[in-house]
Amino acid sequence: MFKKYPSFNKLEALSKDPLDLTKEGVLNSDRIHSMHLSACSWKMLFGTERVDSKVLEGLTEMAKDADVFTKMQKMQDMEVMNFVNGCKSEQRMVGHTAIRARDLPKKASDTAKQTAKDSEIELEKLEHFLKENTQFKHMVVCGIGGSYLGALAISKAMKGLHRTDRTLHFASNIDPDKIASILDEIDLNKTVVAVISKSGGTMEIKAQEIMLKNFFEQKGLDPKNHFVMVTGKGSPMDNPILYKEIFYMWDFIGGRYSVSSMVGAVPISFICGIKVWKEFLQGASDMDHHALHEKEVTKNMPLMGALLGIWNRNFLKMDTLCIVPYSSSLDLWAGHIQQLYMESNGKSVSKEDASYIDYDTCPIIFGTCGTEGQHSYFQAIHQGTVIVPIEYVGFLHPQRGIDEEIEGTYNQEKLLSNLFAQAISLARGKSSTNHNQTFPGNRPSRMLLTHTLSAYSMGALLAYYEAVAAFQGFIWGINSFDQEGVQLGKLIANKIVDEYKHHHEKGRYSGDPTLEVETAFMKEIKSLDKGPSKKFMAS
Repeated sequence: MFKKYPSFNKLEALSKDPLDLTKEGVLNSDRIHSMHLSACSWKMLFGTERVDSKVLEGLTEMAKDADVFTKMQKMQDMEVMNFVNGCKSEQRMVGHTAIRARDLPKKASDTAKQTAKDSEIELEKLEHFLKENTQFKHMVVCGIGGSYLGALAISKAMKGLHRTDRTLHFASNIDPDKIASILDEIDLNKTVVAVISKSGGTMEIKAQEIMLKNFFEQKGLDPKNHFVMVTGKGSPMDNPILYKEIFYMWDFIGGRYSVSSMVGAVPISFICGIKVWKEFLQGASDMDHHALHEKEVTKNMPLMGALLGIWNRNFLKMDTLCIVPYSSSLDLWAGHIQQLYMESNGKSVSKEDASYIDYDTCPIIFGTCGTEGQHSYFQAIHQGTVIVPIEYVGFLHPQRGIDEEIEGTYNQEKLLSNLFAQAISLARGKSSTNHNQTFPGNRPSRMLLTHTLSAYSMGALLAYYEAVAAFQGFIWGINSFDQEGVQLGKLIANKIVDEYKHHHEKGRYSGDPTLEVETAFMKEIKSLDKGPSKKFMAS
């Protein structure tokens, strides 16, 4: 489908001789001022991307060829979008925009309206719970994957908005040392545990919950009074006898899209307050509205982000994307976007007919905070043989409003100066008679800027990235809403856990090649229990 778009050949031809950012006069103030767009408190500057008016025209045509606005409308109306024609698939709606929708238009679908209403009911239930249970000063969140990573990144991003009388901890790993370290920092009498599992059957979550409940019981505390559950209705964990409260989520919201649901609402409302959470939802809802209703392609921020990514990935043949926020509050952000993009669009099967596609989809996503990255992997980005596009995220003012003027400038100004310097130097490069001090330049980037990291701007930023993932999936013709590649490892892991239970039994394998491999692993693991050999110790 992707290669059949009339715009594909046009863009392919343009990619043979793309814009050279190092050419004298190309990167100028007029270009910077003309290549920007704004939405929901954010501004995108993309003058340091390798695009010109012809490329932008071709990308606009590609968005129309892919009929992205019709697909976005269907997604936000909660039509079934999670499917692959021609093979068994989840066949589900996609509802992450509906659960945070504010002031839905009259023409919105009844399904979206009902979902928004149901979500509001859950939020009211949470608001009541927090008002009635002020004795809790600590929350431990048991979740993994999409049930924790997004909420962890958002809660860290809004650290400056946290209540000073509460603490939040994430037990995302079944590593017992992780849980033990959390127990060192909390008072169980004042602790509530939020267990998050949509299916109610995740192995890691079950293990975390049992371990934590045992600790409460050892202290003479009834876990029923200290545990709440976030799960799907009817799941094995949907049992009011076992929990102080149950909050519901829906199977049509994938884990990586679930931050706006009770997955994020419970921990972030606990640590920041319900008012802050509602401001976050408003920012996300406004960006959803912008993504759908701004029909001029070059003014639609997430659509432009998606198209610039496709230009770099499919036409300039760049295999990676580096997310670099110039804010220590966002030091976990790239990890969440890594999951969002790579789990959504790391696909190789056409949604149209289940055939294998012959073009690239999601790039490798990585990144860290700005100035730290400059002192490590940016060396390769400047002078390495692989060209790495970058998306910077920056703020004009610090979140906490605390800064000092040192040697004539504020620290936030120094931080932004580094951001701008990286974009300029990567684009322009630097020539020298010393090859080791030559910088080839012509390395693309774009930046997202806003006034400060508020709840509203954070919600809008989340929705921006979620819309980029959806738009790219629409254009590539793949299903951005399942994650079959995650499931295989889980299935095999459960088998190996079973082998741990029964490793003392003999003759269980009956020639199954998968189990033979598992047996080999088990033998290697068992050999570790013997400790280092005397020969090794002597050496």
